[in-house]
Amino acid sequence: MSMPKVVLFDFSGTLFRFEHQDEWFAGLHDERGEPLHLDHQAELIRRLTQPVGLTVDITDDDRNAWRNRDLDPKLHRQAYVSILRASGLTVPGHAEALYERVLDPESWIPYPDTVAVLKSLSLQGIPVGIVSNICFDLRRVLAREGVTDLAGAYALSFEVGVIKPDPRLFQAALDGLGAEASDALMVGDSEEADGGARALGCEFALVHDAPPADRPHALTDALAAHGFAV
Repeated sequence: MSMPKVVLFDFSGTLFRFEHQDEWFAGLHDERGEPLHLDHQAELIRRLTQPVGLTVDITDDDRNAWRNRDLDPKLHRQAYVSILRASGLTVPGHAEALYERVLDPESWIPYPDTVAVLKSLSLQGIPVGIVSNICFDLRRVLAREGVTDLAGAYALSFEVGVIKPDPRLFQAALDGLGAEASDALMVGDSEEADGGARALGCEFALVHDAPPADRPHALTDALAAHGFAV
C-alpha cells in the first residue's frame, strides 16, 4: 500500500481538547447557595465533553435538539443547556454561563505535538483537512495558535449539514483539497465516527482522547506509523 498523500484530522480529542478551569465554578452554586461539590463539577464537565448518551431526563423537544446538536448552533445550545439544568445546574443563568465555555477558544488546549505536526506537514507540502462534528467555527481556536491557514479544507458538520460517520462529511474535506480518498489518511479519536472515513477508501489512524499532558506525541506516532516524517 502506498503512503498517503493527504491527512485529515478530527478536532476535539485529536488536535485539541476542551480543558476546564477550576475558576469557572467560582460563581456557580446550587439552589441553597452552596458551592458545587467537586464530584458534581466533574460530572457536569463530563456531560459537556463526553456525550456518549443521554443519562438525564429531558423533554422530547430537547431530546430532538440533542440528536441534531452538531447540525445547528441553536440546537446545540438548547440541548446542552437543558442537560446541564437537568444535571442540577438549576440557578437561572448558571447553565448558560457554563455552556458558553465550550464556545470560548481559550477553553481548547492543543495537544503537545499538534502545532508542530501541522507545521511540518505544511512545510512538506502535504495537504491537510479538518473534519469535525461541531456546532461552532473551530477556525477561531486554530487562529489562537496561528495555524488556521495550515489546513486547506474544513468540513464542519454544522456547515456541511451532515455528521460523521456519514461519508459526505469526509468527502467534503477531500473535495476541498482536490484529493482522492485512496490517497488520504484520517486521524481521529473515535473508531465509530472518524473510522467512517474507511467507507470511502481512506486509511484510518486511531488516537486516544486523553488530557494533553498524558498524550505528548500520539499524533506524531500515528503519522509515523503511516510513513510520515514529522
